[in-house]
Amino acid sequence: MNIGIFGLGLIGLAAARRLLAAGHKIQGWDPSPQEAASFAALGGHVTEPDKVWNADVVILAVFDTEQARAVLAGRPADCAPDVMLMTTSDPAGVASLVPVAGPCALVEVPVSGTSAQLAKGEATIWLAGDAGAVDRIWPVAAALTSKVVRLGAFGEGARVKLCVNLILGLNRAALAEGLTLARALGLDPLRFLDLARGSAAESSVMATKGPRMVAGDFAPEGRVMQSAKDFGLILGAAAGAAVTLPFANVYAGLMADLIAAGKGDLDNSAIIQALQSDLTMPVGTVEAL
Repeated sequence: MNIGIFGLGLIGLAAARRLLAAGHKIQGWDPSPQEAASFAALGGHVTEPDKVWNADVVILAVFDTEQARAVLAGRPADCAPDVMLMTTSDPAGVASLVPVAGPCALVEVPVSGTSAQLAKGEATIWLAGDAGAVDRIWPVAAALTSKVVRLGAFGEGARVKLCVNLILGLNRAALAEGLTLARALGLDPLRFLDLARGSAAESSVMATKGPRMVAGDFAPEGRVMQSAKDFGLILGAAAGAAVTLPFANVYAGLMADLIAAGKGDLDNSAIIQALQSDLTMPVGTVEAL
């Protein structure tokens, strides 16, 4: 298929890598010259925004709902491909995109997993929207991962993604606290991580983020600033539903501290740094662990 991608950051590049490997033709655009160069190095064709729309399917892997709205508003009148929305949005925000999409069929395609997991085909993807459009874009989703789950009507994807991201973020925070306490009590952090992974507390976060926290290796697979944006949406949705999320508020505050310290571009496993007065944990590489 001929596929266009707007947004060539961590998720966009991971998606492009999978699709190119599956034999699809990919054209993309990103305002960052560095991201565009990385895309070209994979074999993608960098082009102007209006040319990206000349595709069977267009993927929006941009940062937030406002960027998605701007991209949709710039669609040439004679282009009406199916659009896969990978951007994490709140329920109200995602609903506001429907009229801007015009004749394009808009399908929610939230990704659960890091960019590294997506690049390996190990992430989970949910599809929500018109059944016919979901059927048409299914081959694209299947090229991204074998873990494709069909939801219901458009809008359900945003609700599911926010609730899952809430649990995921708090799991990262709990792991960071556990590792911080283990170190303070004189336990070897790597040995403790191995023990924790074999305990009743085990979670997938321990496998993906634990080694990074222990090694002090925060090369981004999912940035702090992205998680902070998502938690802003989570807290906004909770307020609209008259629900109190005390742990989410604490976690959002820790991320705000990291961003204020200039660490917003680090991997979200860097949340452990918000709990430490120093950085004396063993520093190495994830591969070495």
